[in-house]
Amino acid sequence: MAISRRAVFSGLALTLAGCGAPKGKQARLMRPSTLAASNYRAAGIPARFGDTDPHDWEGLAPAQLPVHGIDAARYQGEIDWRRARAAGVSFAWLKATEGGDHVDPGFSVNAHRARAAGIPVGAYHFYYFCRPAEDQARWFIRNVPARAGDLPPVLDIEWNHTSPSCRRRPSAHQVQAEMRRFLAILTAHYGTRPIIYTTVDFWRDAGLRRFAGHEFWLRSVAGHPLDNYPGADWSFWQYSGTGVVPGVPGTVDMNAFAGSPAAWEGWLAARVQRA
Repeated sequence: MAISRRAVFSGLALTLAGCGAPKGKQARLMRPSTLAASNYRAAGIPARFGDTDPHDWEGLAPAQLPVHGIDAARYQGEIDWRRARAAGVSFAWLKATEGGDHVDPGFSVNAHRARAAGIPVGAYHFYYFCRPAEDQARWFIRNVPARAGDLPPVLDIEWNHTSPSCRRRPSAHQVQAEMRRFLAILTAHYGTRPIIYTTVDFWRDAGLRRFAGHEFWLRSVAGHPLDNYPGADWSFWQYSGTGVVPGVPGTVDMNAFAGSPAAWEGWLAARVQRA
């Protein structure tokens, strides 16, 4: 997500520094180059998409799942959502906030356009370990109004190895306590329980297998979640950080829902915001 994807363009590499990103809504969007999915076909992912640095998928591959979507931030610039939907993008999560003082300008630009194109959209918060959980929850709520039909909010929690201002690595007990406080505040406000996005190393270090009762979105770009998260229950799988999707400038994270189109419709009916 915010710091996990590999930068394809050297001009983007310096921007992936967590809390070192420009502050406030006045920050400009990036202007990445446009790539053609047809030039980056890759085995194991849906034929309508591409990948600039694909994994050699064998056995359980993303293309075996029928419902796909993206997550994006300011680095993708302005997305052509109608074209993305026509290519098979069924959902989108957009970075909205980070820590307690950063707003991603891509959210205000892209969220309403995704909704207008008929793509369910939600917001995610990138967690910062040097700010109280309560402050971060209030910051997210301040910048992401509850909206009927939007996807549940997402807590993106992972180790931020490149942060210039916070190298804190709490214990598993502390991490889980902070997560519970953050999630409880958002659940009360939005009326639906947030989804938790995380990575393999954080899942292991924070003991999230024992974090029962929550829905997970797992990053696993070099193997199926069954291989990298043994025993985990998950609803979404981020299978590439270097995807090429029609309508999306540059590269983008690609994701799959763990179910059929009918299951996806049922999930939406049960989980979207009602406010």
